[in-house]
Amino acid sequence: MAVRVQLEDFDLGREVAALTAGRHDIGAIVTFTGTVRGSDKGAPISEMTLEHYPGMTETELERIEAEATARWPLAASLIIHRHGALRPGDNIVLVVTASPHRQAAFEAAEFLMDFLKTRAPFWKKETRMDGSGGWVDAREADDAALDRWQSAKT
Repeated sequence: MAVRVQLEDFDLGREVAALTAGRHDIGAIVTFTGTVRGSDKGAPISEMTLEHYPGMTETELERIEAEATARWPLAASLIIHRHGALRPGDNIVLVVTASPHRQAAFEAAEFLMDFLKTRAPFWKKETRMDGSGGWVDAREADDAALDRWQSAKT
């Protein structure tokens, strides 16, 4: 199980290979890669800046990863979240879950992404092509997606 918060980009193939090298207890690998969109509600975006509180962010991501590991039989998992100034098409986040069986890997990845989207301590600021922009607010649909895990049993 691993968590990294970094400025640098990541290589999906390299990360999965490193996570699963020499492992024979894995029957399913699920990955999710989030990227910066080129527009929001029709307005072209030139940049998204992600800020975080070093130390607190990693601790919170490790906590939620431990919760996923307690809920599902994961053989391995990885969360990489970038910070800093990113442009449309840049990678933002990578979640990898590996388990003996696909259902656990899919559900754990979805759980982790729902948490990352709504509760991870990152602050996002969008800058549009016209120079306008601002801080990104949480969306009700994202909160609803996370709420379903409060009562979900695995």
